[in-house]
Amino acid sequence: MSGRKETVLDLAKFIDKGVQVKLTGGRQVTGTLKGYDQLLNLVLDEAVEFLRDADDPLKTTDQTRRLGLIVCRGTAVMLVSPTDGTDEIANPFLQPDGI
Repeated sequence: MSGRKETVLDLAKFIDKGVQVKLTGGRQVTGTLKGYDQLLNLVLDEAVEFLRDADDPLKTTDQTRRLGLIVCRGTAVMLVSPTDGTDEIANPFLQPDGI
């Protein structure tokens, strides 16, 4: 085994494609991945942030804010997923009111 550290995540296949990034603290952004490094610092172009709910800061709303070209610090990145091929579904674990 070499002394070189390799990342578990191969982000090369997501270059110039849309990705969704969840950051520590509950922030969520989407954009086009333009670059990354071994520390998981990400460069996103045409980035859009989903604003959080004022009543519940852990929930995002449909309101967005355009950020443009941004750098996401690797220590804050929790999740990177492609935007193509993913759909949002209703939470199957929520109980209807009255039960």
